[in-house]
Amino acid sequence: MAILNILEFPDPRLRTEAKPVDQVDDSIRQLIEDMFETMYDAPGIGLAATQVNVHKQVVVMDISEDGNDPLVFINPEVTVLDDSTRPYDEGCLSVPGFYETVERPSNIIVKALDRNGEPFTLEPDGLLATCIQHELDHLKGKLFVDYVSPVKRQRIRKKLEKAHRQQA
Repeated sequence: MAILNILEFPDPRLRTEAKPVDQVDDSIRQLIEDMFETMYDAPGIGLAATQVNVHKQVVVMDISEDGNDPLVFINPEVTVLDDSTRPYDEGCLSVPGFYETVERPSNIIVKALDRNGEPFTLEPDGLLATCIQHELDHLKGKLFVDYVSPVKRQRIRKKLEKAHRQQA
């Protein structure tokens, strides 16, 4: 296992759209293990392959308090069931130190493959539904800062660019 480098906003690679996984094989399972190690180390509750510069439709997450409920979504598809939404203060490993309220659909169904390539369907709610949608946005090249005003997004961009310059 390995801890992978997490791309940070405004890195343009975060805008790359992920491709479907053709075959769930040992290389995908290794990617999943590395992503879990990276996510837990960060620490975070979700990570999309795009965030570690692998542009495949793979997401890992664990919203449990003690890190014992790992979930894997390969080639995930979300269906919104109705117009109800829920606001949630979101953060992101690719936008460290910033949290903004994002309104997302509250009733969804997710279809995906698990780490063994087996299909499953899930009807999540609450934090899990929010986290799934947040991570699936990454696979489409979208970040939670895209939901905030252009002024806030620019302020976040400038602060992170300054932090990146100071680290270099």
